[in-house]
Amino acid sequence: MKKINAFYNHSEIRVYQAYNSRIADEAIKLGTFGKLFKRERMTWIKSSFLWMMYRSGWAEKENQERILAVDISIDRFEEILKNAVLSSYDRNMNISFDEWKMKVKNSEVRCQFDPDRDIYGNPQQIRAIQLGLRGGAVDRYIKEWIVKITDITEKVKYLKKLRDEKNLTAENLPIEKEYYVSNEIKKHFVWRNKC
Repeated sequence: MKKINAFYNHSEIRVYQAYNSRIADEAIKLGTFGKLFKRERMTWIKSSFLWMMYRSGWAEKENQERILAVDISIDRFEEILKNAVLSSYDRNMNISFDEWKMKVKNSEVRCQFDPDRDIYGNPQQIRAIQLGLRGGAVDRYIKEWIVKITDITEKVKYLKKLRDEKNLTAENLPIEKEYYVSNEIKKHFVWRNKC
């Protein structure tokens, strides 16, 4: 089942990214990403805290030692979704494979769904969204869309300690709820409940 689970309110939504200390320190200092951040590469944002923990090894994988919580405006998040193209072809898209390839080539936003994870990294039935930004979308993300960046690395390390001691509970985790996608957004790419 595809869902966007996220920590959000009426005006902002939180996504996560993991970087090395040099990039993270610069981002915290500037309140956005700076010269050390490679704009020419696709950057992936993830709204699921536990998927980010799985991907970064709870801030222990190389070059992912720092976890940043990036708050962006809801309006900008919706803009990202409206411009997203699925990274894998699905014949239920109602377009040909060649048309999809052209959309992927021309799109600045890639979307994929991967199994969300539990606290131990086990795959779940819910599929978590990842959004890849490139080109102009990366520039807008850095210059316009970011409201606030918070370094949550120490909190992540504390939560991992609780997990390792078998003391981590849902109450310790960020409160994520489903972000409902409008029909206007759904029409831009396949959004089936069953994957």
